[in-house]
Amino acid sequence: MHQTGKYLLIIAGFVALAGLMLMLFGNKLNFLGRLPGDIRIEKENFKFYFPITTMILISLVINAIVWLIRRFF
Repeated sequence: MHQTGKYLLIIAGFVALAGLMLMLFGNKLNFLGRLPGDIRIEKENFKFYFPITTMILISLVINAIVWLIRRFF
């Protein structure tokens, strides 16, 4: 149970850091969600948006960060 609390604190720290980065640099990340490959369908009474390329990019970045953390710690 002691390890779970430690991991939760580490995750909370990363979430807080990500929130701070979005607050400071959020206006510079306008390209996210508008990458080539993101699916957007807009009709009269219907809007569908599926940012598949953005999700893949974010997944790759998160995986790289986790890999670096595991490699060096």
